[in-house]
Amino acid sequence: MIMEYPEPAEKIETAAQPLEPVIEALLFAADTPVTLARLTEITGADDTAIREAIDRLNQTYAETGRAFRISRVAQGYQLYTLPEYADWIRRLYAHTRIQRLSAAALEVLAIIAYKQPITRPEIEQLRGVDCSAPLLTLLERGLIVTAGRAHRPGNPFLYRTTREFLRYFGLESLDDLPRLEELGEFLAAREPESE
Repeated sequence: MIMEYPEPAEKIETAAQPLEPVIEALLFAADTPVTLARLTEITGADDTAIREAIDRLNQTYAETGRAFRISRVAQGYQLYTLPEYADWIRRLYAHTRIQRLSAAALEVLAIIAYKQPITRPEIEQLRGVDCSAPLLTLLERGLIVTAGRAHRPGNPFLYRTTREFLRYFGLESLDDLPRLEELGEFLAAREPESE
């Protein structure tokens, strides 16, 4: 059965409908982060009122022991489950095949994230091997896009990350990426574990 919803009014009267349940419903229904501008557009409330409503919702969730919160990610807001429920969520999807990124794709993605915009020849020079397959995978998954062409011989494509990249890794912006020094220390610390 297909549900039909009435066309939204230009501006919903927030006095008639409390803002918190409206925001909660919007974020519950959305499969991607919803920007503050979009929440403002839909509800007619201003930025401050929306941020305050989200803070009140998160406070209510914490006080009542809910398993989820609203988080700012990929320049928007999204409902997410708390990490302590990860094992239960894994059980829910135990029979679903999760497509993880290969080590090569993660390596190429890291190079793009830190050096963007960057060309394929530059990536291959840093990696020392061909990166055609990982680039194709990342493009298909929407984690990177072409960002024009470099002004050099052959005019190679430039690649950069997308909002989906931010959402996938739970980042609000590229500023949330660990510094390269921190990343190197983290990987060095994990090296003995993997052996």
